[in-house]
Amino acid sequence: MKRITIGVLIVAALFMGAAFVVALTPPKLDPDDLRNIAGANVQNGEKVFWASGCAGCHAAPGATGDDRLVLAGGLGLDSHYGTFHAPNISPDKEHGIGDWSFYEFANAMKKGIGRHGENLYPSLPYTSYVRMNNQDIRDLHAFLMTLPESSAPSKPHDITFPFNIRLSVSFWKLLYFDSESPAQLENAAPDVLRGQYLVEGPAHCGECHTPRNLFGGLKYDHWLEGGPNPEGGDGIVPDITPGSGDIGDWTASEIADYLETGFTPDYDTVGGSMVEVQKNISHLSRADLEAIGAYLKAIPAN
Repeated sequence: MKRITIGVLIVAALFMGAAFVVALTPPKLDPDDLRNIAGANVQNGEKVFWASGCAGCHAAPGATGDDRLVLAGGLGLDSHYGTFHAPNISPDKEHGIGDWSFYEFANAMKKGIGRHGENLYPSLPYTSYVRMNNQDIRDLHAFLMTLPESSAPSKPHDITFPFNIRLSVSFWKLLYFDSESPAQLENAAPDVLRGQYLVEGPAHCGECHTPRNLFGGLKYDHWLEGGPNPEGGDGIVPDITPGSGDIGDWTASEIADYLETGFTPDYDTVGGSMVEVQKNISHLSRADLEAIGAYLKAIPAN
């Protein structure tokens, strides 16, 4: 009788463990939501590429010119949890994403799920990319497939326990992965809405300019109010809400000028990690840069 009881307990424990794992398995996108998208527009994909800052992390550190289109990876992102290394996302089929389907790519971008169903770490800012529309994701995927291949292997992450257990990211997602807009704007003008899409989605401005809690979750009630460097450095990321002491008195056009040229209204120059961001986002049209400025002036003041 005792053996039967132990056997029942073991079986029950196995079933509970299996149910636990299934419950934490990250849900993927519904394929039906992706079937009616128009054909890929590579030209738009290039715009999305620069808006999303892909080269900033996935090009080799220090790359310039056309070398910034060789997405061999390698940039190390330091954090309180260890160092995340940006992977090779070139079209190389062995070391990059050349044999990834659009569906697999979309799940990585919008769900933080790798092609084998594993959780991806939010060092890939899918917490922002989730707000991108599916057409832009398709176009970006198509553009990436036109770039040079690199056979450089991706560097493994150097993450401390227990954060190196990918299943734990499922808990994190349950708590902090939210597709809702962090700024609810009523009766916003079209340029403000376009700026909202860019800032909250592909440009992922909130990933640095919004403070985080102890577990790395964004404090959406302090949206874009700045805070400690999320990479663990000594610097402070500025508050970019209206009325702030950082850019609160800049006009929307001055914000656009800064993003386009790298010069502030008083002729100071962009610095720190913002150098790479400005280099990427300057490829956007003037209308899109003005839209970003319009959105940053329309959100609630700090």
